[in-house]
Amino acid sequence: MNRSLIRSTFSLLNTDYVQLNKNWVYKNVTSTFYRLYYIDAGEGRLQTADGTVKLEAGFLYLIPSFTTCTYSCDDYLGQYYISFAEESADGVSLFASNRKLFKIPATDAAINAIKRLLSINPNRTLRTSTNPKVYEKRPILKSFSQLNELMHASAYMETSGILQQLLSMFLAPGLFLMEDKSIIHSKISDAINYIQTNLQHEITVAHLAKRANHNADYFSRLFYENTGERPLPYIHVKRIERAQLLLSTTNMPFYDIAAETGFENLSYFSRIFKKITGQTPGGYKKNSLIM
Repeated sequence: MNRSLIRSTFSLLNTDYVQLNKNWVYKNVTSTFYRLYYIDAGEGRLQTADGTVKLEAGFLYLIPSFTTCTYSCDDYLGQYYISFAEESADGVSLFASNRKLFKIPATDAAINAIKRLLSINPNRTLRTSTNPKVYEKRPILKSFSQLNELMHASAYMETSGILQQLLSMFLAPGLFLMEDKSIIHSKISDAINYIQTNLQHEITVAHLAKRANHNADYFSRLFYENTGERPLPYIHVKRIERAQLLLSTTNMPFYDIAAETGFENLSYFSRIFKKITGQTPGGYKKNSLIM
């Protein structure tokens, strides 16, 4: 059994069917949760730093957590949407090395599963707003999460099963890059996993290089060739992603969040947080609370 696939559990936040128009334009959205779309009519676009993906009828789309994306529609878009959260014992996301847009044809099984999910979760709509700046606020996310505690056991288990069924469709060899061992050098893959599971501790490039039995310069070049980033900036991004999640979903003091994400002091944490997100931790926290 692939242990990396059983570390994570997924819980439903919201789901519904909407008909969107040209007002559906939201730029550079970075969510702490996943989005899955099934398009049954019309057209739209998803855009990341890697390019633009067309939203078109008959396809499923998956946007993993912390994937920065711009959404747009020129005229009309019929969209089934599912938003869900991920938790894992070691804090490592299933899609940690696959923060990209996924697009696959929608099978009859997928369409039926999505419609079934809606039918057993009729109170998970976002009809008040399709604007991420509104529905990603922590009180709203918390209210959706709390609904899971109120579900009947059979509906909760079926919902969890459907989410796993839908996610499994995006894990096919060649589509889910983590399964292709030639994509990322084994020692870099090991380093990435070590980073994700030790964010609360000191992590130096020298230590990572020593674990890989390379000198620091060679390891840094190898890391860049495989990830497109140098080790230290990569570590900073992963620390800040974890901090964003803690700011959005907990009441932990900033000092504790800084310590939990491996920053030696609050000042350094705040500086790196603003450099990566464009906001101070306080500003980010305030935006996550304002409804």
